[in-house]
Amino acid sequence: MIRDITIGQYYPSKSLLHSLDPRVKLMGTLIYVLSLFLFRGPAGLAAVTLGLIALVWLSHVPFRYMVKGLKAIWVILIMTAMFNLFRTPGEPVVSFWIFRITEEGLKSAGFMVVRLSFLILGSSVLTLTTTPNQLTDGLEKALRPLNKIRIPVHEIAMIMSIALRFIPVLIEETDKIMKAQLARGADFESGNLIRRIKAMVPLLVPLFISAFRRANDLALAMEARCYQGGEGRTKMNPLKYTGRDGAAYLVIAGYFTGVILLRILL
Repeated sequence: MIRDITIGQYYPSKSLLHSLDPRVKLMGTLIYVLSLFLFRGPAGLAAVTLGLIALVWLSHVPFRYMVKGLKAIWVILIMTAMFNLFRTPGEPVVSFWIFRITEEGLKSAGFMVVRLSFLILGSSVLTLTTTPNQLTDGLEKALRPLNKIRIPVHEIAMIMSIALRFIPVLIEETDKIMKAQLARGADFESGNLIRRIKAMVPLLVPLFISAFRRANDLALAMEARCYQGGEGRTKMNPLKYTGRDGAAYLVIAGYFTGVILLRILL
């Protein structure tokens, strides 16, 4: 389960998406997320599904590798489906005790599960095809106009980059600690909910200690290298748009326009 988390991990490949400017991929991800909450009905769902299939195909990332990231959020998906299933008013289909399932609830639960699943998959495409350094540079360059109103864009981009970089590290650390505790007789699976929560204490305590130690080491390393923020800093590989980036922007604009037209017409 721990190794099934794909957000924050980079999958090396020589695909078209890997070669695009990170600002293009950030904009594309934003438009895709917006489109997820714009569609209504089968036509909009089909358009978003085709967009996701195209992204996965262009990324050259194995679909099985990408889908396994959904295993880590199955509890959230089930809770979301149950909440929409029993709390949506409408024409009842099944009634038992104090619970009532409506036709509208079935549709709402299905759409919400699909939206959350597509949201995770679309976000995974961004991180799987873009290194943390590229994400930092792209986010900083895209938000640079906000420096005029004294928003620390470089610091915000650096925080996000460090957070993404530490996700695979913490996943690996959690896996090592869990295996060590299992070898000592720990049981994380059996028992009721309260017992399982108590069983997580031997896992969380060393994990937090390790995370704080890594954060302190990183802070000391940055201070030793006289890090003073982004003012006056230069880039070894400055970002520059190419012809394929312009074509990608046109595709993104066409996709978003199509989604809006489907929402208006249908």
